[in-house]
Amino acid sequence: MSLGKSDRPWGRHEILQESATHKVKCIWVNPGKRLSYQRHQKRAEHWFIVAGEADVTIDGQIRRVGAGDTVDFAIGVLHRIHNVGTSDVIFVEVQTGTYFGEDDIERVEDDFGR
Repeated sequence: MSLGKSDRPWGRHEILQESATHKVKCIWVNPGKRLSYQRHQKRAEHWFIVAGEADVTIDGQIRRVGAGDTVDFAIGVLHRIHNVGTSDVIFVEVQTGTYFGEDDIERVEDDFGR
């Protein structure tokens, strides 16, 4: 059961669970697309890659990931994911912290001018 679906210029996400202490999303990134290079002041994130192949940038360092890999971002760490394959990248994102609103996204670079 989804708590909310949202289309984005890079793909889409679905909120699977949300509470005062965490939020869980499933995220689909279209081939060739990437999320903004961003950080958060009030939440950390854990990603579990379900399908596809992507480059993840963490504070300027790029790492190739695929199905079964995990990535962790502490509060304040710059990060992004770039789908480098020909099919959707799918990952589950678990956010922990004190606030999970979209206004806690500080974008330092964005392909879509947001």
